[in-house]
Amino acid sequence: MTPATPPARPGPPAPADALEVRLRHPADLPVLARVLGEVHEEDGYPRDWPASPEEWVGLPAPLGAWVVVWGGEPVGHVALTAPGQGDVAPGLVAGPVAVVARLFVSPRVRGLGAGRVLLAEVCSLAGELGVRPVLDVVSADTGAVDFYSRTGWEAVGSGEQEWGGGELVPVHCFAAPLPH
Repeated sequence: MTPATPPARPGPPAPADALEVRLRHPADLPVLARVLGEVHEEDGYPRDWPASPEEWVGLPAPLGAWVVVWGGEPVGHVALTAPGQGDVAPGLVAGPVAVVARLFVSPRVRGLGAGRVLLAEVCSLAGELGVRPVLDVVSADTGAVDFYSRTGWEAVGSGEQEWGGGELVPVHCFAAPLPH
């Protein structure tokens, strides 16, 4: 049975088994930019709207990037990258790490587990690479902070990121749970 096309939000949720995760393709970027617009309108993420949303989503040289698809259309995204200048979490965790970046899910499909399945893909690749996934989240984004806490990610500290022009933005830092 093929999942239905996502309804206009909020709409009734579909079964979680209707979600598919696959690698991100360049052709996904226009749709993901539109989804990012939905997320920005709903949650204010990203805090500062990028000049080119497609370029922002398609950040260069990720270790991996995935989309979650519902009804044949990408409705969420995540990437795993090498630590970069300004990332706070990598400095708070011992051992090799990689950074979770650009995780967002359309408000139309929240509650179906899309964020969780995207994080599972990140953790799978990180395990293959022998690194622990970490991330920084803007402290004011309480929905994201709550999401990472609910999914078992370990709060490892906090700090400030410089976002240009000397602006310091408070962030909470998380690390993926260690395998048992």
